[in-house]
Amino acid sequence: MRSYLVVMDETEEARTALRYAARRAARTGGAVELLALIEPQEFVQWGAVQEALEEEARLRAEAMLVQAKDSIVEEAGIRPAVTVRQGDRIKVVTELLAERDDIGALVLAAAAEGGPGPLISHFAGAAAGSLPCLLIIVPAALDEAALERLT
Repeated sequence: MRSYLVVMDETEEARTALRYAARRAARTGGAVELLALIEPQEFVQWGAVQEALEEEARLRAEAMLVQAKDSIVEEAGIRPAVTVRQGDRIKVVTELLAERDDIGALVLAAAAEGGPGPLISHFAGAAAGSLPCLLIIVPAALDEAALERLT
C-alpha cells in the first residue's frame, strides 16, 4: 500500500495538506503517514533543563498528532501511521523518504500568502530531481469544494 507522507505542524497549511492526503488515500486505497518534527533545542547549560525542554516539545508534537489523527479518522475513515522525530526538518524528511519505499508522495501545502517555507523551497528546488517519490504541493487557499474536486 502506498502512503502519503504529511509533515505536520500547527499551521493551516499542514492541515490543508493533511485533508488532501486523507481524501486522496481514501479514494485510492492508500495510507497516510503523519510526521511531526521536533526541532533541536538550543544548547542549555544545565542538562536537566534541556531534557525538560525536549520532553515538552515531544509532548506538544504528540498532542498535535493525536488531534490530526482524530480529524482524518472522522473525515476520511483513514487511520494514519504516526512518526515523531527530532532533528533538522529537511534532513529528517530526506532520511525518512530514503528509509521507506512504501511512501508514494510527500504532500506539502503552500501558504496562501508569502513565500514558500523551507520544506517546499528545498524539495521543489535543489532536491526535486532526486526525490524517491512524488511531491504534491497543495495551495492552502483552496476551499473545501475545490479540495474535494481535486482529490
